[in-house]
Amino acid sequence: MAGQFDVIESEGRGRRRWVGPAVVVGLLLIPVVGLLTSREPEPEAAVPTSAPEPIRSLRRVDNPSNVLSVPSTAKGDDEVIQVVFPDGLRAEVRYPAELDLDKMGSRPFQGLTIEGRARQLSAPYSVIGVTRGALPLRNYADNVTLWPSQAGSGTHGQVLLFEFGNWRMALRDLGTGLTFEQRTALAQAVRGKVTKEGYLVLSASGAVRLAKPGETVRGEPVGPQLWFGGSAGAMVVLTPTPGCDRNARVPGVIDGRGRPVESVCRGDVQVAVIGPPPFREAAVEGIRVKVK
Repeated sequence: MAGQFDVIESEGRGRRRWVGPAVVVGLLLIPVVGLLTSREPEPEAAVPTSAPEPIRSLRRVDNPSNVLSVPSTAKGDDEVIQVVFPDGLRAEVRYPAELDLDKMGSRPFQGLTIEGRARQLSAPYSVIGVTRGALPLRNYADNVTLWPSQAGSGTHGQVLLFEFGNWRMALRDLGTGLTFEQRTALAQAVRGKVTKEGYLVLSASGAVRLAKPGETVRGEPVGPQLWFGGSAGAMVVLTPTPGCDRNARVPGVIDGRGRPVESVCRGDVQVAVIGPPPFREAAVEGIRVKVK
């Protein structure tokens, strides 16, 4: 894997100091130098590969707003927002006004597989947390760049950052890492379309398959999700789950924070919540989801 990205530079040989009469010694060295030169191996011819073209314009990625806030409509003591999941599923979400879901904003999540290897696409709350204001390692496509692994990321390796309109979606690699060809395939196969409301809808082709609602990997839901809030504050995750009452599992982004979790099924959509007790109680009691 590493060899596919390494750049080998050859250094020029340093000058030697010659001792003695320059002309005589120089004449004596001519056949020796000729013999040594004739024994130098010829440079190997370049081997064509299926790699993308060399990077033409690496650029820094700014820190755009990577959270979508849509206007809500008041209905009595509640508010209503229209949402679109990454697979295109539309729903109406009604919630107690004090939860402020519209102001918390939402981010998309979508699991996928590439040649049977599971990975996750998620919208980082802060893009600067991925880029650190630096330059990417390389481009895989006009909208896909590779970034170094982040400090303290544990088993996560380098990051593929996809750009779809104003959205930035990060695919954090795991310990063994994807091959160069698999990363190239991902860059070519994953597509994103932004709806008129600003939501991101994803599609894929070829060796890449997007996880469907209800799918899990090692017990963790990897189908399409919408994350409201996050960072260090309260968070609500909506996860379409067919047969939710029987099959729902709490998403890893909620379950892995070591904080109290509440969840409830609203039809075929799970509502999972972390935050202060009053927030959790209001969310599980008051959030309603109507799939269209």
